[in-house]
Amino acid sequence: MIRAYKFVMRPTVRQDQALREMLRDHCSLYNGALQERRDAYRHVSKTTVRYGQQSAQLKEIRAFDPQRQGRWSFSSQQATLRRLDKAFAAFFRRIKAGDTPGYPRFRGVARFDTVDFPKDGDGCRWDSTPHDPVTRVRFQGVGHVRVHQHRPVAGKVKTVSLKREGKRWYVILTADQAQPEPLRATGSVVGIDLGIANFLVDSNGRFVDNPRHGRKAAAKLEDAQQALSRCKRGSKRRRKAVETVARLHRKVRRQRLDHAHKTAHALVAEHDFIAHEDLKIRNMSKTPAPKPDPGQPGAFLPNGAASKAAAASSAPALAVSRMVAITCHPLRAAATKRAQPRPGRPSRQAGRRHHRRP
Repeated sequence: MIRAYKFVMRPTVRQDQALREMLRDHCSLYNGALQERRDAYRHVSKTTVRYGQQSAQLKEIRAFDPQRQGRWSFSSQQATLRRLDKAFAAFFRRIKAGDTPGYPRFRGVARFDTVDFPKDGDGCRWDSTPHDPVTRVRFQGVGHVRVHQHRPVAGKVKTVSLKREGKRWYVILTADQAQPEPLRATGSVVGIDLGIANFLVDSNGRFVDNPRHGRKAAAKLEDAQQALSRCKRGSKRRRKAVETVARLHRKVRRQRLDHAHKTAHALVAEHDFIAHEDLKIRNMSKTPAPKPDPGQPGAFLPNGAASKAAAASSAPALAVSRMVAITCHPLRAAATKRAQPRPGRPSRQAGRRHHRRP
């Protein structure tokens, strides 16, 4: 079983600069590989460039630019090229499915925030100073970076990722763990309904209020957005205003995630069997199509947009999909429940999902 851990890093000033340079150079590699693919296909020959061909060029690129591309891990650069290859694979998959294609785009330095290391020990090393009581992670070209490890890591670390969120740096680990022991059986069965007025209502009549973190932070976000709109583009003041808006949004996101985790944990600990509605969040937040009035050209019939406006604006903010995903998380599913559609006629059972203990 694979489980992820996320820890805050505390780099020094020089390490912070080196981490920024790492993201900058990987972003340059990503954009260069994308440009090569575009130019090759726009040529008369319609040449297709694949990951294997671009990965084979890395040795020459590192030798040509030892001060930038040559500083970083070869494996992390291969992971960056794989990310581009996955983006093209998703692009062609959407074309075949008839969806909006969404051609891979160039990344700005400010929007390229993650570098992956496919294997612990290849360009990076978790807990690189085991003799030191302070946990550190080592990155090639950066050094040993201090980590605020707030909980132990169980299992063998497989991959390491570096991520930037605003002014903070995070290290994300994936560890291979044994299957957890099942929780003690409670004999309780419950059905839950996720909504807007209340975050959750179960079949026992218990209500979980919707905390509405986004609405509580609306006033501060409004002031921050207005301050941002008054700043001149490219100015230092505008960069600070952008960071203020992003920080407020990150706080709301963490609050919603925390509430969903706590609610899901309580459900998993108290019940053996959980049934929930198979909600389609995208359809809930989708704007209804207009209905032209055939009797009056230029006029429209009521389409329910007014009544759906509240749901369309609130459904994503409720973190409904996050709540369901956390409840059905593989770790929780292995330890407590197993997702199984209940047999029966599709007309009656199509909108529900069930989770029970193994």
